[in-house]
Amino acid sequence: MTDNSVLLEKRGQAFWITINRPDKRNALNAGVIAGIAKGYREAHDDKDVRVIVLTGAGDKAFCAGADLQNSGAAFSMDFSRPNVDYADLLRLSQNATKPAIARVGGVCMAGGMGLLCMTDMAVAGDQVIFGLPEVKVGVFPMQVLSLLQSIAPPRLVNEWALTGEPFDAATAKAAGLLNYVVPAAELDAKVDWLIGRIVDKSPTAIRRGKYAMRAIASMSFDESIAYTESQIALLAMTEDAKEGLKAFGEKRKPTWTGR
Repeated sequence: MTDNSVLLEKRGQAFWITINRPDKRNALNAGVIAGIAKGYREAHDDKDVRVIVLTGAGDKAFCAGADLQNSGAAFSMDFSRPNVDYADLLRLSQNATKPAIARVGGVCMAGGMGLLCMTDMAVAGDQVIFGLPEVKVGVFPMQVLSLLQSIAPPRLVNEWALTGEPFDAATAKAAGLLNYVVPAAELDAKVDWLIGRIVDKSPTAIRRGKYAMRAIASMSFDESIAYTESQIALLAMTEDAKEGLKAFGEKRKPTWTGR
């Protein structure tokens, strides 16, 4: 990354990925997609990192979707490839074993909705506007739907995708897209609060738990319960599980090793 379109910064045990194109409403282009993917990989390679925070620079936009200033580039495809970079980023996020928080301080549209949905938790300012406006320019939120349909109610997803009309933060929270909606001035404090609720927990439990949640997502109940009963037995043998139970009995805070 040499174009500075994505900033990567470690803040304590949190790894911040910031889309740095505020003058373009943090719109997606090849550099942004590559930068976010790089951030996810770096965060997972660093054992001290416990949580990822994805956000956009400035207070106008989280991410407004594809950069339509060069529409030919935005929707150009190499048809010899069965996959595209944005889809690969969503795949990468879903296979991640460290939790991610979306900090949404401004407009979240189109492909930005996919970035929102690829995280585990989300906090937004109460002034933020959301939407899937792709039909207004003759396309459709195809890849976003792969994640959105498992989060929001079908009737709402239908309305958003088919009409392209925007909606507010209260609607987004009611639909399950957001964990918290706060005044803009309180956004960072709420994100820090949520980070704090993650980094003091067992990294092993979170890592194995996220892996299991991903694995059982498409299983039947019988498949899921068989898988998870074996997973809890394995988890109980980890150093973190033994330390957690010991600390509970001794009425003290556990010292996690992540093993």
